[in-house]
Order: sequence, then structure tokens, then C-alpha cells
Amino acid sequence: MKISALFKILPARRRRLKFVVLFALLLLGLALFWRPLKSAPPVYLSEMVGQGDIEDAVLASGVLQPIARVEVGAQVSGQLKSLKVKLGERVLKGQLLAEIDPSLALNDQKVAMTELGGLLAQRDGVAADLTQAQEEAGRQDVLRAGAASSDKEWRRAQTQLALRRSALAELDARIARSRLQIDRQRTELAYRRITAPMTGEVLTIDTREGQTVIAAQQAPKILTLGDLSRMVVWAQVSEADIVRIRTGQRAYFSLLGSPLRRHYGVVREIQPAPEKINNAMFYRVLFDVENPDRALRTEMSAQVGIVQGEIKHGLILPLSALGEQGADGRYQVRVLAADGAALRRQVRIGLKGRTHAQVLDGLRAGERVVTSEPDDARLGVTLSVG
Repeated sequence: MKISALFKILPARRRRLKFVVLFALLLLGLALFWRPLKSAPPVYLSEMVGQGDIEDAVLASGVLQPIARVEVGAQVSGQLKSLKVKLGERVLKGQLLAEIDPSLALNDQKVAMTELGGLLAQRDGVAADLTQAQEEAGRQDVLRAGAASSDKEWRRAQTQLALRRSALAELDARIARSRLQIDRQRTELAYRRITAPMTGEVLTIDTREGQTVIAAQQAPKILTLGDLSRMVVWAQVSEADIVRIRTGQRAYFSLLGSPLRRHYGVVREIQPAPEKINNAMFYRVLFDVENPDRALRTEMSAQVGIVQGEIKHGLILPLSALGEQGADGRYQVRVLAADGAALRRQVRIGLKGRTHAQVLDGLRAGERVVTSEPDDARLGVTLSVG
């Protein structure tokens, strides 16, 4: 029998009930079809709490210089006749480095010595006259005592004696001055031979052979020597960090060419006067390092760290896992449970480094802490570090 015929047979009330049931079933089906899928559990970025090292250090940039560095100059003027060393050459203290043309100085010295010889000859003549004047004055004293000579003759003899003594004293002064001049010229001749004041390497050569140096106002620089066996690091520390620096703190640096190798030293000096760089104030902090193999060179750039504290093989967690700090000093972190839920916990931390912090209590090794919100996870994939 057809459904249409059946509906004609059924009473009208039963037909209305049938339509209500069919309509309800239709609504239920639509509700089930459009019901949103059950949301997936949130996905967190996490990292495992484990053992590790932490270092708290003030970071700065620096430059290397030899501890002993001397700019060797010329104390006299003249042409640089010869340069005895090459750039980078190692020299010993007292070794001849350069020589300034001594020709004019030698001629001046010869003239002065000739003048000294003339003065000495004059002194011999004046000394002979003085001896004669002394004899005449003595003779006049005897004659005057016996009333055999006049007062005029006696006074003349005394005058001649005084003149001869004065002439001799003048010549002695001129001779002494001439000798001083000769000594000075000898010193200037010695200055024309420029020797090394220390043992070290030739760092720069500023004057070439044939150039004329003029030492009228200041000593012109010929070259620069430096002892590369020990180096000093000049670190520029910002005014925000300088309050944490003390002499005696352990410091280290690494070079751009070998960033993983550290060279260690101890802070020995904090210079009081700052240097202004791009409207920021920086203070120079100095520490020394040994350089026996001469691998460190002058003017090298250095990445400096001045250690404030450190721990070895401590329980650590990433700084990104730390939440708000409470009044009791503890930090809030979220720990992943076995079902993936993030449970809040209070932890106490110790030393903080650049990326991690020391855990004093509140966490155990092997637990995972949340480092990022679910919205930061990529494409619903669970990522973890550690």
C-alpha cells in the first residue's frame, strides 16, 4: 500500500503527530551535523628542567693593547739617514733602531773644539802674565817696606796683578762654557743614534728614510714599540653596569675569529673618567692576560665578560618559563602534567644568567615547564626543548 493512501486512512490527529516526530528528528540531525568538534587540548612549548651551568656576567666590548708600549721619537732635528728595523721585527733593549744624519752636528763640534783650543792657548798667555804680575807685586811689597819704592809704583803693580787675575778668571769661564757646549754637542750626536728603550716588537713605523724630522716644538715620532708577551684589555662598560664592577673580579674575553675560546684575567683598574659615545657614558675597565705565543695582537676587538657569579651543574630552568614574582620572592611557573595540562607552581630561584636561572626549590629534574603560550605553538604541533 502506498504511503499516501495510508495517510488518507489514518485519522487527522495521528497524521499531525507523525509530522511533529519527523520534524523533531530533522532538527536533531541538523544539530548533530552542525555540532562543533570537541576542541583539542592546548599545545605548549616546553623545556625540561635539568642540570647545567649558569654564569652571571657583565658584557662589554673591548680592544687589546700591549701592556708596555712606547712611542720612540727624535730629540734632535735632521734627516733620517737610516732605519735599522722593519715592521713587526722583534728588537732588544739598547738595539740601534735609526740614525739621523750627524754631519752638521759633527762640524759644529769640530768648530767648538777649535774654539776651545784657542781659549786654552789664550789662558796659557794670561797665566804667564799673571805669574809675572805676581812677581812684580811681590817685589814692590819688599821695596815699599824698605822705603825703596814709591806708592805709585806699588799701586801700579797691584793693579796689573788684579787685571791679570780678572783676565784669567774670564778665560776660565769661557773655557768652561766651551766645554759645556762640546758636551751638549756630544749628547746631541748621541741622540742622533736612536736606540730601543725596551725589548719588544716594532708595531708602527711613522718616519721613513730620507724624511726630515723637526724637533723644535715636540719630539717627532719615528716608530712605536710594544711588548706583546702581555696584553691589556680595555673594556668599555656602560654606566648602568659599572656599579657592579670591582677590582679583583674574574674577567674573560673572546675574539671575533675564535668566539668559543676564552682568555681569562682579573680586573686591575677601573678608570674614573668616562668616555661619551653616541650620547652614552662608558667607563674603561682594564685587565691583563698572558700572550706567550703572540697570538693576540694589538688593536684586536674583544667580546668581554666580567663575572659576577656562577654555578656548575646546578638545577636550571629557562628564563622564559618564569612568570610573575610574588611578594615572597618566588616566581610562578607552569608545569606540564602527564595529560598535557599546565599546572601552576611557585618556585624559588637563585642565580640568573642570560638564558637560564638556578632552581633552589619547587621543581625536580625531568619536569617540563611551559615556555610559551598555546597561541605561540606552530600549526598545532607539540614542540619541546630539553
